[in-house]
Amino acid sequence: MAPPWLKPVPEGVELAVLVQPRASRTRVVGVHDGLLKIQLAAPPVDGEANAALVEFLAKQLGIPKRQVVLVAGDASRRKRIVLHGVDAATVEAVMSQGT
Repeated sequence: MAPPWLKPVPEGVELAVLVQPRASRTRVVGVHDGLLKIQLAAPPVDGEANAALVEFLAKQLGIPKRQVVLVAGDASRRKRIVLHGVDAATVEAVMSQGT
């Protein structure tokens, strides 16, 4: 069974994420309230944290940044991201390594 933060969608998978900006380093730290918690070194100003999140997810999963789309939570700590062209098992395996 897939974790609550991971939902298969027709174009790939959707992640429910809780971000913590201005952390000491960028990394996955676990699950909080059913959301995948990711600490970001970037500050939450001028979209820097969103850009850092997209870059971090693309790098972790080995996909181009254009396949990582922020669909909700642009100005919130709670975000929904669609990852195009990847399967749930791959995402779960990669993201669970950091926890």
